[in-house]
Amino acid sequence: MEVKLHVGNLAYTTTEDDLRTLFAQAGNVAAVDLIKDRVSGQSKGFAFVTMSTQSEAEKAISMLNAFSIHERELKVSVAKPREDRNSFGSRYGAFGHSGGGPPRGHGRRGGSRRY
Repeated sequence: MEVKLHVGNLAYTTTEDDLRTLFAQAGNVAAVDLIKDRVSGQSKGFAFVTMSTQSEAEKAISMLNAFSIHERELKVSVAKPREDRNSFGSRYGAFGHSGGGPPRGHGRRGGSRRY
């Protein structure tokens, strides 16, 4: 069973090939996804590396967590499942406040005062 690892604290110069070569020391690397900014294309400083088996993932964590590459100490852990982006993980809806619809009280006159 493949296991996805989160790799954080990457130098912006780190490439997918760098990660593939590094993690191959722990076993078979199924995939490397270096996360980049949509507009600039620059690395965001983290990636996901998918190892082929649980034992290879555990080996990669023990070998490479706190390993230094490009003068940065890697943070390697099992990736958490992606959450629903609409829930924001709280009682607030997609608009960032309780209640439905867009926020009120931001009109020309300010607040919710009635004149």
